[in-house]
Amino acid sequence: MDGIRDGTPIALGYFVVSFTLGIAARNAGLTPFEGFLASFFNNASAGEYAAFTIIAADAPYLELAIMTLVANARYLLMSCVVSQKFSPDTNILHRVLVGFDITDEIFGITIARKGPLNPYYNYGAMSVALPGWSVGTALGVMAGNLLPVAAVSALSVALFGMFIWVIIPPARDNRIIGALVAISFIASFACAHLPEISDLSGGTRTIILTVAIAAIGAILCPVKNDQ
Repeated sequence: MDGIRDGTPIALGYFVVSFTLGIAARNAGLTPFEGFLASFFNNASAGEYAAFTIIAADAPYLELAIMTLVANARYLLMSCVVSQKFSPDTNILHRVLVGFDITDEIFGITIARKGPLNPYYNYGAMSVALPGWSVGTALGVMAGNLLPVAAVSALSVALFGMFIWVIIPPARDNRIIGALVAISFIASFACAHLPEISDLSGGTRTIILTVAIAAIGAILCPVKNDQ
């Protein structure tokens, strides 16, 4: 019940964001049911949007798999942190099920709880958050099929607004992150027009830029660990 209580606000937020994500799924040619499945098995806005972009570009499956892995790589680190909160006798089934839906928001409420992690807390949060995300995506696809083209185009902009909301606060608070964000904009624009590199698909360019810029940032400005 604690998990359901804490997960309900997350579910409401997910519903709004995933509705706009459904517009992107519709533009990629997905049906409402396919959009529902995509969000149910990949509860990640950036990862899904990257996947829908690659699907719309008719890219190969390998490129889709790599881009999804790169975009969602941060969840590997979050899962490592969450695993430290389990009691040592927690079996592998609970660990796998909790790891199935580690998102930024669920990670936040999980880490905020004191004491050992009770997996049923996460199950409660997941039971409302995951349907909110996947149903919202399906409804977004349906709305995209029913609304006029001008309205669908306008709603598509809302998703970019969400990503701006994600990057602006940390970029404002940390000059290094802000610089990397600016570099990513410039490099993305340049790679779309440079010879040979522009011949690569948009998904491949995104993979290369994501790994390269993140690696350069980590090497030149590593995060200091006080422990």
